[in-house]
Amino acid sequence: MENSGASASKSPGFRTHDMTESEAARKRRLARERERRRLVRLHSYERAAQGRGFELIGGIDEVGRGPLAGPVVAACVVAGEPLMLRGLNDSKKVPSELREALALEIRARVVAWAVGEASVAEIERHNIYWASILAMERALAALETQPAYLLTDAVRIRSFSGEQLPVIKGDAKCATVAAASILAKVHRDALLVGLDRLHPEYGFAEHKGYATPRHLAALLEHGPCVHHRRQFLRVRDALTLFDLDDGTTDGISV
Repeated sequence: MENSGASASKSPGFRTHDMTESEAARKRRLARERERRRLVRLHSYERAAQGRGFELIGGIDEVGRGPLAGPVVAACVVAGEPLMLRGLNDSKKVPSELREALALEIRARVVAWAVGEASVAEIERHNIYWASILAMERALAALETQPAYLLTDAVRIRSFSGEQLPVIKGDAKCATVAAASILAKVHRDALLVGLDRLHPEYGFAEHKGYATPRHLAALLEHGPCVHHRRQFLRVRDALTLFDLDDGTTDGISV
C-alpha cells in the first residue's frame, strides 16, 4: 500500500512532464509543417516552368550592388528537382552561419552552379547595374550545364538564349534564385574577409564593404584604398578630403 501511495503521489508530476513533452513535440511538428508549406510556395515559379515541360530550371542573382568597396558577385544554380532545404530564403534574411551550411547543401543538390564577378574597375567603367549584368553573364557562361529556363531577380540577361522570367523580389519568391543569392553572398563575404587581411584598418570582415559608421569613419581617417569604388558618392567625398580626386566623376552615386 505504501508503494502504491508513493506512486500515486508522483503521478500528477509525471503527467505534467508528459504533457510538457507532448506540447513541445506538437510545436516542433507544427513548425516543420509551416516550413514545408513555405518551401512549397517558394517553388511555385519552378513548378510552373516544369509544368510547361522545362526540366532544368536556373536561378540567378547578384550581391554587392550597394557596398562602397569590393566586386559585385553573381551566382547561378541549375536544379532538376525541388530544393526543399530548411531555411532556404533570400540571403539577406538568412543568418550567416545558416548561409554557410545552406551553401554546402545547395552545391551538393543542384545539377550545376557557378559564380561570376565584376571588378571595381568594371563597376566604375560600366556603372553598377551593367557590372551586375556582366557578373551574371559570367556566372552563366561558367556553368557546366545550361538551364532550359531561367528565373532572375527582376533583370533580363540579353546573352541568355533560352526563355527567362524576371521576377520582382525573385530572391524571396523563387527557390532557385534564393539559392543563387546564398551562393553569391557566401562567395562575396569570403572575398571581403580576404580584403580585410590586406587592409585591416577598414574592417571589411565586419561590414563587407557596406557604408556602416565604422567604415565611413575609416574612410575619413585613412582615405580610400584600391578596392573602394571611387565613383560612389561617399568614397568621392573621402577622395576630395584627401585631395586624391583624379577628376573623373562619371558613374553613379549611392
